Amino acid sequence: MNGAQLSEFPDDSELLRAAVSGLRRRALQAGELSAVSTFSGKFLVKFLRARDFDEELSLKLLLNYQRWRRESPEISTCLSPSSVIGLLNTTYHAVLPQRDHTGSRVLIYRIGQWNPKDWTAIQVFRVSLITSEIISTEAETQRRGLKVIFDLQGWSLGHALQINPSLAKKISSVLSINMHGADFHDTLSDFFSPPVLPPEYGGEGPNIAEACQDWTLRLLQSEKLLQQISNHPTGDITITPEDAMISEEGETEPLFEG
Repeated sequence: MNGAQLSEFPDDSELLRAAVSGLRRRALQAGELSAVSTFSGKFLVKFLRARDFDEELSLKLLLNYQRWRRESPEISTCLSPSSVIGLLNTTYHAVLPQRDHTGSRVLIYRIGQWNPKDWTAIQVFRVSLITSEIISTEAETQRRGLKVIFDLQGWSLGHALQINPSLAKKISSVLSINMHGADFHDTLSDFFSPPVLPPEYGGEGPNIAEACQDWTLRLLQSEKLLQQISNHPTGDITITPEDAMISEEGETEPLFEG
């Protein structure tokens, strides 16, 4: 059985438990993670699914994640949506309600809505981390990944001055980019079907303001969950019905304990 097939098993499968136990042993033995004593199943399965249950690649991803958090405390120690609510209310960011044809989540960032006089690049990148932590609790996103649209209309020198070389390196370490020009309405259709995208991007989905408002509400409802993740990123978290993301079929996707 290959990793892609294994990834489709339900969270409480004994096959998944065996894989989680294997990755936990490797993590506890890693010198770089010696300060961490607990790795919950909810935490580890995210890395396994993201790498089709390849234990070596999953461990590498886990080490990169922990290293990134350790080296970026100015971003990772605060995951409160309330701390960036003003930025979110500018309709800067949204996770679109419909997944693409591969099952990936689709995110949009609208750089022109970010006023660099009001919000630092650190706060802007915190929005990305907050969203990433929330959608990574979804089993379907763990399996299918995500795609990001950066709308650079309105990019200015003020934005560029906020991105110092150190922060640029941190951002580039987690991105892979395809560039689209002024005709992006046409070229985006090569990547996404019309029902996925807002009308502002050549699609037929909800308008971008509505999508941004809905996602902002979703983040605010997840404040307690995000606080748990911030305090104990590798430990057990409690996903309540209010916290759980509702799938397209209307069913929650809880992760197993332990």
